[in-house]
Amino acid sequence: MNDIQNKIDELQASIAKQREEVVALRKELPLEEIKDYNFKDRQGNDVTLSSLFGDSDELLIIHNMGKQCKYCTMWADGFRGFSEIISDRMPFVLTSPNEYEVLDEFASSRSWNFPCISYADTNFALDLGFEHHKDGKKYYSPGASALIKKGGSILRTSYDFFGPGDYYNSAWHFFDLFPKGADGWHPKYEY
Repeated sequence: MNDIQNKIDELQASIAKQREEVVALRKELPLEEIKDYNFKDRQGNDVTLSSLFGDSDELLIIHNMGKQCKYCTMWADGFRGFSEIISDRMPFVLTSPNEYEVLDEFASSRSWNFPCISYADTNFALDLGFEHHKDGKKYYSPGASALIKKGGSILRTSYDFFGPGDYYNSAWHFFDLFPKGADGWHPKYEY
């Protein structure tokens, strides 16, 4: 048992070191200028990307695939517990391809306690690499973008995608503690 635990400890130390390297490399990425998109808030009011920063020069954007994705819903449900903590450091906003009425109804039904905006009818997700087209259909990817304001411009400093086992949803890591792992489990709209 000690040999196995020692190997686990070594691998976890290696993963932690690699994670530190990834974080350091992200800081070296060139800044990517982002235009000041127009969105709709949950009440249908026009909102600009720049206004989402409030008084901050930093903004965390969550790229959600919308109501149709149980996995994105699971990630967003998890943010209910982190939204106050993250918002204490920087503004935190979930973006969705759903029309604002659909987004408002769905966010209310999930008790999402953080700002949500609709980017329907914009190129926001496409321009930031979270929308893809294949065989005449539109597909979205979930993830996050780190944005800053500097010298009158909006810049993306880095981004990452979401998926089972990532660093942004701890449920998967708890499942991994057990011999069966997730054991075929998938997120649901109701538990």
